[in-house]
Amino acid sequence: MVKDLYTAMRERRSIYGISKEKVVSEERIEEVIEAAVKHTPSAFNSQSSRVVLLFGENHDKLWDITKETLRKVVPEGKFDSTEKKINSFSDGYGTVLFFDDDSVVQSLQEQFPLYKDNFPVWSQQANGMLQYAIWTSLEAEGLGASLQHYNPLIDEEVKSQWNIPQQWKLIAQMPFGKPTAAPGEKKFLPLEERFKIYR
Repeated sequence: MVKDLYTAMRERRSIYGISKEKVVSEERIEEVIEAAVKHTPSAFNSQSSRVVLLFGENHDKLWDITKETLRKVVPEGKFDSTEKKINSFSDGYGTVLFFDDDSVVQSLQEQFPLYKDNFPVWSQQANGMLQYAIWTSLEAEGLGASLQHYNPLIDEEVKSQWNIPQQWKLIAQMPFGKPTAAPGEKKFLPLEERFKIYR
């Protein structure tokens, strides 16, 4: 059963233990991600966020690329822990890649020079909202996920492998799958430090 919004928001966590076991159909995953891409807001309705969804061999290939890229920069004696971490992402069912289309941002900067410095920030904010929307949607469907940032190390090979337009800037990677381990304890700051009300 799909969780309601507030349950999914509360239970959405960084889940690192994931497996390839099927939880819902690929078509359902595509459906919820498509809905998030279509309906997540953006400044000036710019719709500058882009998403690539990887399943099967394509998902595995992404993490092979990441592992071999890191092998070149991580000291050999420290690579074991890095390899285990990357393998844990590869163990999942799929990965969502998040991009910003820089050509959209640049076009808006030209059209509205008064806000030129704001458009890259607003584009990142829209992408962050999309990441949260997709992450929460995957949680609602019973999938665990985490958000990773191996850009810019893997950018060029990712673009080459999946024929990604050069103006798309890689922002984050979200491996997901059936949860196999509970998340760690989450600590919260007192709400009065973060939330104020004036009546």
